[in-house]
Amino acid sequence: MGNNDIFEMIANIYDTPERVHIAKVSTDAIKNLLVNTRDKDAIDFGCGTGLVGMDLLDKFRSILFLDTSQNMLHIVNKKISDANAQNASSLCLDLETSINLDNSADYIFMAQVLLHIRDYTSVLSKLYNILNHEGHLLLVDFNKNENVVSDLVHNGFDQEQLKAIMLEIGFKDVQTETFYTGSKLFMGQDASMFIIDAKK
Repeated sequence: MGNNDIFEMIANIYDTPERVHIAKVSTDAIKNLLVNTRDKDAIDFGCGTGLVGMDLLDKFRSILFLDTSQNMLHIVNKKISDANAQNASSLCLDLETSINLDNSADYIFMAQVLLHIRDYTSVLSKLYNILNHEGHLLLVDFNKNENVVSDLVHNGFDQEQLKAIMLEIGFKDVQTETFYTGSKLFMGQDASMFIIDAKK
C-alpha cells in the first residue's frame, strides 16, 4: 500500500486524539450499517493500529486485521492480546502487489485507506473477489477536497465517480452518504467524510 515507509515509522505514535476521534466517527458510521453480523467474518483492510476494527470485535464472529505495515500490526497484536480477543487475527500483506488473498469474508471495512492507494480500482476489484456472495464492502473516506494538495495521497473522492467504478467492477446496491463534517480533518483542511455500502 502507498506510504508504507511512513506508516512503519509512525506506528508507535499513530494513535493521536485526532486519529482516535476520526476512527470513532468512522466506526459509528459502520455500525449503523451492520445487521445480524455476529455469525459473519470480517476483514479490517488497511487496519493501521486497529482503531476501527478493535471497536467492532463484538459485532463479528471473526475479524482479520490486514495491513502492509508490520509495525502497525505489532500494535494491533498487542491490543488483541491485551483484550484477550479470541476472534481476532492479523496478516501482513500488500494487496496492491499481491495477486490475491486466500481468505474470504462476509464484510470488508476500510476507513481512510483508499486515499493512500494509487491504483484503487485494481484493489477494489480484488476486494470484490475476496467477498463472499451477498457480502458487503463498507468504505469510509474523505470527499473530494480541492484545498488538499499532496503527492502522497488522493485529495478525497467524488462519491458518484467512485460509485460508478464499483458498479462497473460488479458491486450492486451501492449506497453512499456524507455522514460527518469537521474542521482540520484532512491534511489540516476542513473536510467531510462519506461511507459507501457496496454489496457483492
